Amino acid sequence: MAIALITLAAGQGTRMNSDLPKVLHQVGRAPLVAHALAAGRALEPETVIVVAGHGADLVKRAVGKIDPEAEIVLQEEQLGTGHAVAQALPRLDGFDGRVIVLYGDTPFIRPETLERLAASDAAVTVLGFEAADPGRYGRLVARGNALDRIVEFKDASDEERAITLCNSGVIACDAVLLTELVAGLSNENAAGEYYLTDIVAAARERGLTAEVVTCDEAETLGINTRAELARAEALFQERMRAEAQENGVTMVDPATVWFALDTYIGRDVVIGPNVVFGPGVTIESGATIEAFCHLEGCHISRGATVGPFARLRPGAELAEDVHIGNFVEVKNSILAEGVKVGHLTYLGDADIGEHTNIGAGTVTCNYDGVMKHRTTIGANAFIGSDTMLVAPVTVGDGALTGSGSVITKDVPAEAIAIERAEQVNRPGLAKKLFAKLCAEKERRLKKA
Repeated sequence: MAIALITLAAGQGTRMNSDLPKVLHQVGRAPLVAHALAAGRALEPETVIVVAGHGADLVKRAVGKIDPEAEIVLQEEQLGTGHAVAQALPRLDGFDGRVIVLYGDTPFIRPETLERLAASDAAVTVLGFEAADPGRYGRLVARGNALDRIVEFKDASDEERAITLCNSGVIACDAVLLTELVAGLSNENAAGEYYLTDIVAAARERGLTAEVVTCDEAETLGINTRAELARAEALFQERMRAEAQENGVTMVDPATVWFALDTYIGRDVVIGPNVVFGPGVTIESGATIEAFCHLEGCHISRGATVGPFARLRPGAELAEDVHIGNFVEVKNSILAEGVKVGHLTYLGDADIGEHTNIGAGTVTCNYDGVMKHRTTIGANAFIGSDTMLVAPVTVGDGALTGSGSVITKDVPAEAIAIERAEQVNRPGLAKKLFAKLCAEKERRLKKA
């Protein structure tokens, strides 16, 4: 059956005490709504609709980067979940399939859980969970898997509040039926809102079936406060660490390794302590990431080693068996097979040929204050320590630069480039200078 997703992302999230829309607060270096969209996309839906409201321009901009094919609709007044879904339904006119309603502030629902929702034969299917502390969740009044109705906490009797089977808010329903049921919603309740959950009772009144699909309570965790956001981050990291280990990744100290939502790590990768992965990192099998590295937007190939204390920024591409040592930063640069960059170096906007050695203290001077320029270094070259490569500049295959050189002109293949002032030695001058300096220091101390 064809699937369409409606993700509700209109709430302000007043308890976050923030100018940022709640769904744009981050877990795993990605907005909360990105997690919901990623889980939903696993179902290969025909249509994805995001309902925005508070901070709609910010939400639209963020979703455009996360999921460019998603459609954005606006809920100008926040009059409840039923009202929010009603804003999206005109975009599904003519759609013949099943609609799943997700929430942008509920990041942990697994694709496997959504697949069970999509596969249900019931007219309306609700995702529920057994709550350790039901609190103010809506209650699911059910007989086994058969669902009679959903009761919001504000409207529940004492007997209904004793129920521990709770509503996640996630619902699956045939598109045509959902349109009919939402059109019949009323706001005659304690909050004066149009509850999407009321479609269950409406379906039952028609003699249609309603069903509960259950999942672990952790999947339904919604984010409403900064404290809950912190707990969500901890839960996310715990899951990512466990998945990485199951997939064959060795972590020396797992609790100190931090992942992003889209981090991909192959098997037999070894990760040292205190490593942080920002968005967009891919590491192929057999690579090693030493302690205290920060990686973002980079690709690391098989057999490469990085760190300790290295930083890879967006656009860093490391081929097989590249070595990046301590206090090396690489940005928007391509390093071919076997390149070695031992320590204390910045490579920005550069192309480095295979088996080239970059000496300590090398800098590609890529920015002139207005524009960025590229440095190209050929294969099997040797860049001496403390070389400044003033881009745009090219160093040919097998060339060498002398330590301490400032290279402003292209270096031909197999040539040596040396750029230094001539060294001048003045016998005895150091002794005279130090004596003069010591005398001046003594004079200043006496004066003080």
